[in-house]
Amino acid sequence: MADDSLFLIDIDKILQTKAPKHSKYIPKFVVSYLKRIVHQEELNVFLRDSKDKVGVDFLEACLEFLDAKLDVKGLENIPKDGLYTFVSNHPLGGQDGVSLGYILGRRFDGKVKYLVNDLLMNLRGLAPLCIPINKTGKQAKDFPKMVEAGFKSDDQLIMFPAGLCSRRRNGVIRDPDWKKTFIVKSVQFQRDVIPVHFEGRNSDFFYNLANVCKTLGIKFNIAMLYLADEMLKNRHKTFTVTFGKPIPWQTFDKSKTPAEWAQYVKDIVYKL
Repeated sequence: MADDSLFLIDIDKILQTKAPKHSKYIPKFVVSYLKRIVHQEELNVFLRDSKDKVGVDFLEACLEFLDAKLDVKGLENIPKDGLYTFVSNHPLGGQDGVSLGYILGRRFDGKVKYLVNDLLMNLRGLAPLCIPINKTGKQAKDFPKMVEAGFKSDDQLIMFPAGLCSRRRNGVIRDPDWKKTFIVKSVQFQRDVIPVHFEGRNSDFFYNLANVCKTLGIKFNIAMLYLADEMLKNRHKTFTVTFGKPIPWQTFDKSKTPAEWAQYVKDIVYKL
C-alpha cells in the first residue's frame, strides 16, 4: 500500500529540501503561516481524494475541485497532426496552467508536457505531465538539458514564457517580458508556435504585494507563496481561453533577435 504522505503537500519537508541549512532556524509561527497561506490541509484533502488520478484525469479533477468552467475559443486553429509549442500569458498561476493542460491533453490523448517549476513535481498526479525546471541550486547546470529533452520529445509543449505570473503596472495587468527560450528551441526543433490567451486576474493584494517587493528590491518571489491562496479565491468562475493560429517556426528569422521575436508573439497573445 502506497504511503499517502509521499504525494501530499508538506511545507516542513519542502523547507528541509530547499533550504537544508536554514530550515531548522525558521520560527514555527512562520512555518504555520506558510501552511495556512498555501492551504496545506484543504489541498491535501483534495489530493487524498484524487490520489488514484494521474495526468489529464488529475487535471480534470482539479478543475472540478475549483469549480472552474472553460469557454474555449479557436480550437479549430489547432492542427491534429504535428508537434507544437503552446505559449500563453500567465495571469493566475493555478487555473490557467491546469486548464491548458486539460484542454490540450484531451485533444492530444495525454501527449502534453509542461516546462514548470520543479516544486510542482511534489504533486504526484501532475508529475507525469511535467518537465521540472530549476534554474538555481545543484540542478541549474542541467537546465539546458531539461529544456532540450522537452523539445526533443513527441509531446506537445505548454510554456508560460514570462516565467512568473502577470503583474500590474500603471494599472495594466500584463506579463513581464517573455523569455526567448521558446523561440530559440522552437526554431531548433522546427516546432510551430501556437499563441494562447487566458483571461483572468489575481487579487489586488497579490499585485500590490508584488509591486511592494519590487520597489524594495526584494529578489525572492514572495508573491509566489500566495498563488495557492489566489487559486482558491478564483473558485467558481468561468475562464475564456483563446487559441490563435499557428506561427510557422520559419517566421523567426534573423530580422529580429530571439528576444524581440518573443515580445512579438507576446503582443499577438494579448490581441487574441
